[in-house]
Amino acid sequence: MNELPAHQLNPKITWVWRISDAISVTLVFLICSAPFFIYFAVEGEQWALLVSAACVACYVVALIVFLAILPPIRFRRWRYELTQDYLDIARGILWRKRFIIPFIRVQNTDTRQGPVLRAFGLASVTVSTAAGKHEIPGLETAVAEQLRNRAAELARIAQEDV
Repeated sequence: MNELPAHQLNPKITWVWRISDAISVTLVFLICSAPFFIYFAVEGEQWALLVSAACVACYVVALIVFLAILPPIRFRRWRYELTQDYLDIARGILWRKRFIIPFIRVQNTDTRQGPVLRAFGLASVTVSTAAGKHEIPGLETAVAEQLRNRAAELARIAQEDV
């Protein structure tokens, strides 16, 4: 297998992932546990309290996994590289994926910046092809804009060469 791409994401992306995952895990916890808490409060059934306690235990484990364990591993595995001919992306923890996107196939490039990314001064670059979209998250805003512009320029050059 080829060497991994040279560039890593900005380390602040781990905090973005932690915040996003904390929000997601908390919403799932509330949706799953609220009916049992309410049922216990209204009916006083002990089994509903046990289910609620199990939901709390699962919530704590999920927070530990998604906030402490996964972000550093995910950060180490995310890499990208932009060459004259293609964009190379490597990511994944258990299921490792490697995408090599030739610029002849690129249809669109853009940047995206939600409120959490913006708070950390980060942005994501998306490269679209007929087969789908490929995103590089967690780049400094200036780096993301440069990468987007360079990818668009290389795609235009590749289209002209055909």
